[in-house]
Amino acid sequence: MNTQDVHLNMIAGSDRRQTAIAEMLHSRDFISVEELAAHFAVTTQTIRRDLVALCDQGLARRRHGGIESMARSGNLTFKDRHVLNREAKQSIAAAVAGHVSDGESLSLGIGTTPQFVAEALLSHRRLKIVTNNLPLALMVGQNSDFTLAIAGGTVRGGDLDVCGAAVDSFFASYKVDVAIFGVAGVDEDGSLLDFSEEEVRVREAMLRNCRRSYLVLDSSKFTRPAYVHGGRIDQVTAVFCEADPPDRIQQMLDQSSVQFVKVPHQRNP
Repeated sequence: MNTQDVHLNMIAGSDRRQTAIAEMLHSRDFISVEELAAHFAVTTQTIRRDLVALCDQGLARRRHGGIESMARSGNLTFKDRHVLNREAKQSIAAAVAGHVSDGESLSLGIGTTPQFVAEALLSHRRLKIVTNNLPLALMVGQNSDFTLAIAGGTVRGGDLDVCGAAVDSFFASYKVDVAIFGVAGVDEDGSLLDFSEEEVRVREAMLRNCRRSYLVLDSSKFTRPAYVHGGRIDQVTAVFCEADPPDRIQQMLDQSSVQFVKVPHQRNP
């Protein structure tokens, strides 16, 4: 492994740890540096760097000997997820944009990674986009050359999206060239996981009504413990990620027709 590969692996590792620590803080008021160092099998100096990054992002607050929660809830808020693993998500989005042609029709799902994809697509022409992701719709609306359709219904305040039976029917009204969506997690057996049945139903409606399907996820999603199951990673057309998947999932993909696109992960200057 060359020096650049070692550096990229270190970056991916810190991203995964910071995501995991932020999620741990949603069920804990305080976690010590020593506990985190033991949990992740790294030095206390490494953990302190992670905690500085989380505090700089507004996701936590330093206390003597450790870190404390800014807020507590089951799933990370949209704001939290938007800043975590930002460089990886931007790299993934740039790669996905290279697999989308001018004039194609797209469905774009909930979450922050599809929003980064929308931003990367702004220089395309004549795209036809359907979505239930409100920040994404606002992003896409900047390009007057695009056609945009957005699902109606009750907005989920913490997630800034619309889910429910009406949204399932909304996506079923279109047959798009490409469906682009993320997931909360991927289990070691390849199961796609989310935090609610509504999220799963929306993703499956998108998958049923497209010609190609692109799953976009940063590597922190592998083996992440979400609990609502719907679909498998080997049912999509392509997976875009900044790092290799765990061995068991890699074997599953190798035995399928799924294209795994490992994208260059470059830290912003």
